[in-house]
Amino acid sequence: MCMMWQDLVFLAGSVLSIVFLAPTVRDVTAKIPLGSSVPSMTIGAIYAVTYATMGMRFSALGSLGVATMWSLIVCYRSPGPRDGPANVVRFGRSLARQARGVVTGTPTDDGRAASGQSAD
Repeated sequence: MCMMWQDLVFLAGSVLSIVFLAPTVRDVTAKIPLGSSVPSMTIGAIYAVTYATMGMRFSALGSLGVATMWSLIVCYRSPGPRDGPANVVRFGRSLARQARGVVTGTPTDDGRAASGQSAD
């Protein structure tokens, strides 16, 4: 089987992403909003599955590594009272609450209008 050169290019990009995300994972003072980190984690996982179904194993492994780094950021570097996977649930609830506020025209918990806010 012949390896596609694109597989190595995507792997290289993923490795660079992992290298650039490592300082954020190590920095205990870093606070990355869930509105940025949860979508990035999700996209990395989707890319990993997509690459795997295309037979691009190296790209899939690289994207899985990126998704893992983002999941660590979600769990341990988000602003909020708790650490861990529960942050994904907290993000989902916040997003649903804001969507409900936009549809109904009611303010969010902090009294501001729901439109234009990021979920976090």
